[in-house]
Amino acid sequence: MAPADKKNIVIFASGSGSNAQRLMECFEHHPHIRVAALFANNPKAYALKRAETFHVPAFLFSRDEFYNTNEVLEQVQSFRPDLIVLAGFLWLVPQNFLQAFPDRIINIHPALLPQYGGKGMHGLNVHTAVVSAGDQESGITIHRVNEEYDKGEFILQERCPVHPGDTPEDLATRVLQLEHKYLPEVVEKLLTLKDNPINPS
Repeated sequence: MAPADKKNIVIFASGSGSNAQRLMECFEHHPHIRVAALFANNPKAYALKRAETFHVPAFLFSRDEFYNTNEVLEQVQSFRPDLIVLAGFLWLVPQNFLQAFPDRIINIHPALLPQYGGKGMHGLNVHTAVVSAGDQESGITIHRVNEEYDKGEFILQERCPVHPGDTPEDLATRVLQLEHKYLPEVVEKLLTLKDNPINPS
């Protein structure tokens, strides 16, 4: 067990999990914060393997368990999370989670919301839409999670250029660099700033 004074992060992921790995790398030896567990809704999610590499407990759950029971919620609560981070997690978060963890669930989205958000807007779908629209910039949005896709209060937005001739894959690489840089920074600030509602002590 980690020391009792450590802040606990629980990660939810659906796919590759590179942001999950970035968090596990950044907080593996952090004096005050640790990744306590990872939950995935996809048995093929490579995020599960990444968690295994970092000796982080990992759990797979079904749609029925998530939406129709309290099983997943109770399992998450057993880790006493101070913050839940959705890192490439594609399902809408149910009310029982929102009520149990008010203002303590955040998401990272690979675009400048409110544009290019909503159901189905994830991964290359987002970058394809940005490139197709001819936008000159894209970026990331880290936001609090509510009952709608990508509609919660913004915490941070960072931008990057869209270059002429970019493919969606080119843009994805550039945006992912922003995700890997800023997600750990935001998590650390939320869990250590004294005037943050997550960390009122």
